[in-house]
Amino acid sequence: MNKNKKDIKRGWIQYAVFAIIALTLYATGLHTEVIGFAQRGLLMTGLMNPDVKEEKIIARIESDDSTSLETFRKDPKANFNMNLKNEKGEIISLSELKGKVIFLNFWATWCPPCVAEMPSIDQLHEKMGGEIAFVMLSMDQDFNKAISFNKRKGYDLPIYQLAGPLPDMYRSSAIPTTFVIDADGNLALTHKGMADYNTDEFKDFLKSLK
Repeated sequence: MNKNKKDIKRGWIQYAVFAIIALTLYATGLHTEVIGFAQRGLLMTGLMNPDVKEEKIIARIESDDSTSLETFRKDPKANFNMNLKNEKGEIISLSELKGKVIFLNFWATWCPPCVAEMPSIDQLHEKMGGEIAFVMLSMDQDFNKAISFNKRKGYDLPIYQLAGPLPDMYRSSAIPTTFVIDADGNLALTHKGMADYNTDEFKDFLKSLK
């Protein structure tokens, strides 16, 4: 009986310790980053990555002289009617980025999967920021939290917040959600959920959209 009481007491003590740790993490806001860090292990498997190979429809065109391959895009035209505010408080329109490949990511500092995929996006930005337009659209109510997070983590990502209505085609029930717009203004990719974007396959996909 005494052993059972000791086991029960030990169990309650362990539960209390875990509860205190959990409450401390929530109170300090660190729970998001702890969970996000844990989820990076899942990202390493590549199971969450978008299947960019299915983003094109290849059709075989028969001609009189030879057989050629043509690529037909199945993607709708992107809606550029979206105003954004940058870290300096300047208002810009998404239309100002027309003609470029655009990596548009919806995220928030309170979202663990967003935090999990952010290092891969930062690495992608470091390598392709000169070729691709990055729009990291924060869903935080307090935009300063997103700005502070970006600086505290040592990222150099272009952070924005909405400065007007969000077009219906970009509405999503999940974050993170990433949209890729090609240089011709087509919505080439929609990916809901986190991913490791710093892969050779994804970089090649972005290059193919120029």
